[in-house]
Amino acid sequence: MTDETMNTEMPNVASFDLRHMSVEQLGRLGVSQIAYVKPVTVNGQHGFAIHAADGTPMALTADRDVAMAAVLQHEMHPLSVH
Repeated sequence: MTDETMNTEMPNVASFDLRHMSVEQLGRLGVSQIAYVKPVTVNGQHGFAIHAADGTPMALTADRDVAMAAVLQHEMHPLSVH
């Protein structure tokens, strides 16, 4: 395989600069791979909310470890928000 052949067979991958992304584009970045876990109080009860990277609420649990396990079970990367 020559360099010329290899270049035509490789998919064209677009590059981008994170410094020039809009707020909306940044919000969509990692939306299906990252979930945020943060402590919340709902109706006087302490718990942990799970949100997608774009801020969409996904679940509410009573325990942080359960929240983290749920995120991992759905093949996402959990991040804590304080």
